[in-house]
Amino acid sequence: MRSDDVILFAEVAELGSFKLAADKLGLANSVVSKRIQRLEMDLKVQLLHRTTRKLSLTEAGIALLPTAKQMVQLNQDVTDSVTQLSSEIKGHLRVSVPTISGDLLLAEAIAEFASQHNGLRIDVKLSNRFVDLIDEGFDLAIRTGYLEDSSLIARHIIDSQWLVCAAPVYITRRGKPNSPDALINHNCLHYTYQTTGEGDWEFFVPGTIVKVSGNFSTNNAAALRKAALAGHGIVYVPKCLVYHDLQQGTLIDLLPHQVAKKLGIYAIYPHTRHPPEKLRALIEHIRSRYLAMAHYF
Repeated sequence: MRSDDVILFAEVAELGSFKLAADKLGLANSVVSKRIQRLEMDLKVQLLHRTTRKLSLTEAGIALLPTAKQMVQLNQDVTDSVTQLSSEIKGHLRVSVPTISGDLLLAEAIAEFASQHNGLRIDVKLSNRFVDLIDEGFDLAIRTGYLEDSSLIARHIIDSQWLVCAAPVYITRRGKPNSPDALINHNCLHYTYQTTGEGDWEFFVPGTIVKVSGNFSTNNAAALRKAALAGHGIVYVPKCLVYHDLQQGTLIDLLPHQVAKKLGIYAIYPHTRHPPEKLRALIEHIRSRYLAMAHYF
């Protein structure tokens, strides 16, 4: 049995509605329903009668409610006892960031934030692996893609557009593809950290995934960029990775406005009703730095 599920049950019982409890706590209605079902399974009893019109407590639910309310109050007491500490920007934060954004702006932005606040230390891990924030002790992660874990809070920062590009020397040697379908006749270098298959490239036209092939793949974005710059093939990458190369003409956008892939970049942190001020302030600082470089994305 999880104490946060018991606290959630108290909120549902008090408000008489999954939806009202979900709105109050910033959760999806389906998440509230699943967590109450989990609590009932853990306790091996039914706590609520559910109808299309209302919720009502079972005998077991009535018996549990006083203890659940005590847990709500205890949770608030714990929060109140550390309010002063949580409002101060000091202490320690562990942050996981992806390598592309980390190299582009996050490492500098986070170091800048730490230097602005005496007594604050931030440990940054650059990795494309989706870390388990709770089990591995991270306070914050910057992720590109989709949020699946309902126990985490996601703050949208910006969207990252992908594109297809190659070096002029490759285009001179192999020709320029004039449509997504033409890519099947080219050497397409693979980035293995795509959320879809590494050889599955998404386009608006023909409106499906084009399956490409090539003789080189890597999980390192910097290595992929270098291979493209050297003229070894065509790459499918986030715009921010090759922004300067496109401006300088050392890489060419081959199919502008045709790539369908655009992924959200999010600040992810464990669910809590009262995130520390240092965490909220760091997220806002990171977001402002992303928005200041929105043209890269």
